[in-house]
Amino acid sequence: MTIPLLEVDRLTMRFGGLTAVDGLSFAVGHGMIHGLIGPNGAGKTTTFNLISGFYRPSSGEIRLRGEKLSGLRMHEVARRGVVRTFQHSTLFAELSVLENALIGTHIRFRPNIFAAIAGWDAEDRRGARARAEEALDFFGLLTLADVRAGDLAHGHQRALGMAVALAADPDVILLDEPFTGMNPEETGRMMTLMRKLRDSGVTILLVEHDMQAIMGLCDRITCMSFGKLLAEGDPGEIRGNPAVIEAYLGGSRDVA
Repeated sequence: MTIPLLEVDRLTMRFGGLTAVDGLSFAVGHGMIHGLIGPNGAGKTTTFNLISGFYRPSSGEIRLRGEKLSGLRMHEVARRGVVRTFQHSTLFAELSVLENALIGTHIRFRPNIFAAIAGWDAEDRRGARARAEEALDFFGLLTLADVRAGDLAHGHQRALGMAVALAADPDVILLDEPFTGMNPEETGRMMTLMRKLRDSGVTILLVEHDMQAIMGLCDRITCMSFGKLLAEGDPGEIRGNPAVIEAYLGGSRDVA
């Protein structure tokens, strides 16, 4: 039996008397684009916070290749191969595009002040720069390496956020609403980049409200409602699922 790359197993998160995630289970296969959808308040962002190590679950487990991640801190989760981007840009606006990408490499090339003083880290510095430039080139940003990140167009800023994540050499990237604020042209370019990323061997789990993007991009979709699993399947199955239609629209229209 093949072990899924990422497993969420009976995951529960309580905040006082509120249960934000309630016994949620799903699995993400290697090399997939997996969507996590649901109405506002369904528990999607809390689930991302749990997977990335921002929260410690009340109960249940998260596993990567069968090894437990839940309970680890964010930097420990990232070092094991699960890296997250956020809905709102977390770029360093005053730094250059390349400098932002270099920050992403610190998971792989951990700086050491004593090695830096002694000059022993030259090889690591070269490796970090090469990795950062490779990530920028992947997203078509290498020619903008010296541009101040805050001066980039919105679509390029989103692409840079993904390049920073890619520079960490992840197995799984968690994308939190990557299409927010994008026009149709920018959305199309971002979808192309995500497919390219998936085809390079990186698995993607994304939360997104843009149903056209979700239906046109994802290999598999998990739908949540009130913290629980509502439905799961490929885009065609989710599009026609009566429970999903009811949760989103309160009626019998198609979710796409």
